[in-house]
Amino acid sequence: MKTVTIVGASLAGLYAARELRAQGFDGRLVIVGEETHRPYDRPPLSKDFLTGRTDEEHLALTDADDTAGLDAEWLLGVRARGLDTRGRTVLLEDGRTVSTDAVVIATGAAARRIPGESLAGVHTLRTLDDARALCADLCRGPRRVVVIGGGFIGAETASSCAGLGHEVTVVEAAPLPLVPQLGAGMAAACAALHRRGGVELITGTGVVGLRGTATVTGVDLTDGRALPADLVIVGIGAIPNTSWLVGSTLALHDGVLCDDGCATALPQVVAVGDVARVGGSRSEHWTSATEQPRVAVTNLLAGRTVETLRTVPYFWSDQYGSRIQFAGRHRDGDTVRVTEGEITDDGPGEAGFLAHYERDGRTVAVLGVDRPRAFMRARRELQREERERAAPAAL
Repeated sequence: MKTVTIVGASLAGLYAARELRAQGFDGRLVIVGEETHRPYDRPPLSKDFLTGRTDEEHLALTDADDTAGLDAEWLLGVRARGLDTRGRTVLLEDGRTVSTDAVVIATGAAARRIPGESLAGVHTLRTLDDARALCADLCRGPRRVVVIGGGFIGAETASSCAGLGHEVTVVEAAPLPLVPQLGAGMAAACAALHRRGGVELITGTGVVGLRGTATVTGVDLTDGRALPADLVIVGIGAIPNTSWLVGSTLALHDGVLCDDGCATALPQVVAVGDVARVGGSRSEHWTSATEQPRVAVTNLLAGRTVETLRTVPYFWSDQYGSRIQFAGRHRDGDTVRVTEGEITDDGPGEAGFLAHYERDGRTVAVLGVDRPRAFMRARRELQREERERAAPAAL
């Protein structure tokens, strides 16, 4: 294996590059990135970057020493348009081709869009350029902001906009935000944070369309209401960037289909991060993007799956001055017990809370709101139990 090409100059792509060097690959390493930027940290875009507490310099994930250590060829500002698996070639939109012995797919996901997004004042928030454009609009003075979608990006962006003094409304089509991740009871407790932050939360209502000619002026809802808006932020999920792989021999279904070791059906191709459907599920979280590359690279260099992921899913979200942390796997029907702190009629108690999700007599997930130390202890215990359960299967 003389050349490895990483398609996607993302967090997962950067970690894959580091792993290749750490695991002894000393050949040619090519990193292709659609954006002109070197890899940067995305979670702060909806939080500290929007509010001005951090700048672009502090978003960067690489420095001069890191770049020198990777000894990689960076092809930035160019999109991959195809993968010739038989000819082992990555095709680029500018007409160039990259001959390669192996490929790490790390192209991430793109923001899901709605009709009318061509209007001025309508934003998504997925990239640094998205965040720059949104910041420019928010700096023009107090605005009526409508956020479509109450998931993590929508909630964090709403929180930041409210903190900057804007009038914010969040529209969520589901009965409550974050129900799939947290379950109805805990989702209700976390939804109360919007109200505390002075943000109106409209649930159980979808969006028909956007009003305006050149610039957005409002949002039409399925219940007949029309919300006035100077800015609209669309946060309704993401679509994995796999269009460039259509026509290749790789299996695609809401991501690149991989086994439990991030390996595709082709021994010379692995996938990591938001674009990878690993073992039947696709995770759009920072932790997955940093944990998957080690196993993926191990299997890529071995030419087969010799190691699988044995991790406990984990994510966090900062909203309205509170930190939400969740680890594990929730299912409908789990019993949820608040083991520390309390939940009041107005949401999390003053000191937050810690909750355990139980199934068949064992803890399968933990949720913490403003209980970082207690949560990390519970998370470590959950990880220990997971390793113990997995140990017999590994023998």
